[in-house]
Amino acid sequence: MTVPGSPDPTFEPGLPALRVEEIDTARAYVDASRANATRRAYQADWNRFSLWCRARGAEPLPASPALLAVYLSALAAAGLAPPSVARALAAIAHAHKRAGQVPPHRGPEGGVVTEALAGIRRSRRDDPGRKHPADADIVRQLLGSIQGDNLAALRDRALIAFGMALAARRSELVALDVADLAWEDKGVRVTIRRSKTDQEAAGAVVAVPEGRRLTPLTHLRAWLAAAGITEGALFRPLWKGGRVRDARLSDHAVARIVQARAAAAGLDPACYAGHSLRAGFVTEAARNGADIWKIQQVSRHKSMQILSGYVRDARLFEDHAGDRFL
Repeated sequence: MTVPGSPDPTFEPGLPALRVEEIDTARAYVDASRANATRRAYQADWNRFSLWCRARGAEPLPASPALLAVYLSALAAAGLAPPSVARALAAIAHAHKRAGQVPPHRGPEGGVVTEALAGIRRSRRDDPGRKHPADADIVRQLLGSIQGDNLAALRDRALIAFGMALAARRSELVALDVADLAWEDKGVRVTIRRSKTDQEAAGAVVAVPEGRRLTPLTHLRAWLAAAGITEGALFRPLWKGGRVRDARLSDHAVARIVQARAAAAGLDPACYAGHSLRAGFVTEAARNGADIWKIQQVSRHKSMQILSGYVRDARLFEDHAGDRFL
C-alpha cells in the first residue's frame, strides 16, 4: 500500500543496517498477509479519503479523530453500507500504522470515531436497501423469464440455478474453473479454492446434487456444452455477436444478470443482486426444515450468528407462540 511518509525500515532505531533486498522481502511478506483484493480495496479507500481531505484543506496523515468521524458519517450519508464504512476505517488505520502513526480511533480522543461508527451501524440496522433472497419460488420465476436457447440464455440459467444451489458468493462463483468440478452419479463436488472468509486459501468442497425442481446441474451442463467450455473459467462474458469470450465473468456482471432477469420476470430489480442467490439458498433450506449444520456445510458461514439470523427469519412463523390462541 502506498502511503505518503512511510518509514524506511533501514533507518528505524534498534535495527541493524539491512540490505534493500532483505527489506523488500520482509515488506512482501507483510503485504501477503492480506489478500490482493483487500490490498486493492484498502488502497482505493485510502485514495478516496486523501482526496476528500485535500478538497477541504485537511491533512489525511495523521488525521484527527474528529475529521475521521465526519468523513465516516459522510460515507454513510452517501449511502455506503456499514461494512463498507468499517472497511474504510480499517484502511485508514492501516495507512497510519504503515506510516508509524497511531490510528485516529486508537488515540486519546478516538472515542468520537467509534461512537460515530456505532451510530452508523445502529441507524442502518433496518436497512431499507437490503436485497431480497432469491428463494426457490423466485429462482423459478427468474429461470422462467429467460426465453430461448442462445448462449446468453443458457449461461444465465446456469448462473442463477447453480449459483443458488452452491450458495456461492458472486466472487466465488466467477472464480470457478472446469477443473474445480468433480462429477459423480449423485451430482458434483465443487472445490472453492478461496473465499472472503478463507484468506489462507485452505479451500472447501461443496456438494451440489442434480436436483428435481430447479435442476442446477442440467442447466450447467447445457451451458458448458453449448459454449464448448472444457477447461478454464466456468462462467464467461459474451461478445456482442453472441460468441463466448476467452475471459472470466466479473462479479459485478453476476449482479447485473440477476437484476436483468428479475426485471424480465416482473420483479423489482432494485430488490435483487448477486447475494440474493446465496441468501435464497439459506432461506429456502431453513424454510424446508434443513438442519443449521447441514446448511452451514453448503454456505460455509464462519459466523453461526449470521447464519442463525437467516434461519430464524425463515422460520419466524413456525411453532409460533400464539398459534394456540390467536
